[in-house]
Amino acid sequence: MALIDWKPEYEVGVPAVDAEHRAMIEMINDVYRELEGTPDPDTIEHALGEIHSGIAAHFALEEQMMRRVGWREYEEHKANHEELLDDMRDLMDVHAANPEQGREELQRRLADWFTVHFASFDARLHAAFPDSHHH
Repeated sequence: MALIDWKPEYEVGVPAVDAEHRAMIEMINDVYRELEGTPDPDTIEHALGEIHSGIAAHFALEEQMMRRVGWREYEEHKANHEELLDDMRDLMDVHAANPEQGREELQRRLADWFTVHFASFDARLHAAFPDSHHH
């Protein structure tokens, strides 16, 4: 079962960003599927590392776009990115120290990071690029 299904409202309307969001959801769903079985802690650790670096790269792209258009919520959005990445690192530490507890935490929080971030910040970003569909 997929943890997060792609929804049309997740679309920002900027093809590069949408493609990365889809890829991230795919990665999260893969980890979630692993977690449902009896995963090898190293496999999960590796997957988390991939997600973390993928997300960090993606956030850098979003931040670059926001700076380019002089996005007024830039600082707030960037702070949200930092918080999300810190949160992920904390979870990676929990998992490394105690895979069983880490697994439960992960299952609970993986979806939250994304749905909360997409629903709030990226939706507002979307509104800032109204004609991006036509380029």
